[in-house]
Amino acid sequence: MKLTKADIEKIEEEINYRKGELRQELLSNLKAARAQGDLSENFEYTMAKRLNNQNNSRVRYLERMIQTAEIIEDQSAEDEVGLNKLVTIYIPEDDVEEIYKIVTSIRGDSMQGRISDVSPLGKALMGHKAGDTVTIHVNEQYSYEAEIRRIEKAEDDNSDAIRQF
Repeated sequence: MKLTKADIEKIEEEINYRKGELRQELLSNLKAARAQGDLSENFEYTMAKRLNNQNNSRVRYLERMIQTAEIIEDQSAEDEVGLNKLVTIYIPEDDVEEIYKIVTSIRGDSMQGRISDVSPLGKALMGHKAGDTVTIHVNEQYSYEAEIRRIEKAEDDNSDAIRQF
């Protein structure tokens, strides 16, 4: 998986949160549920155990992701679409202008306006400049065109952290 240094930092933040604060909370809940007695019919114990196991699995997954990651940097020129850039496009077919932030696949979230560099839209935009018209191939039967109107360097913030549970 290709990740930027910022992606690695966000993953490490999540790992630290899960190993510290969240793990202590989950173990405390597990201990309290265990103290209620009969474990075979104790729903709270079953749920506490499940949540603790999910947290541990997520930590292992994130640690493995960091170990196997290929660190990449944005090599695009300032006036080209690249990672961590805000891109304003115009889609004539829908007569709509949209703004997207280009990110790595782990941080992609189209509902938040973050488009992965490996998504059909991200691939089509990468390396192009304002004024270029690109064709976005959604699948074999459908594609559409978009005009790149503006490219700006995006501020990196924590609003697109990858923490999830």
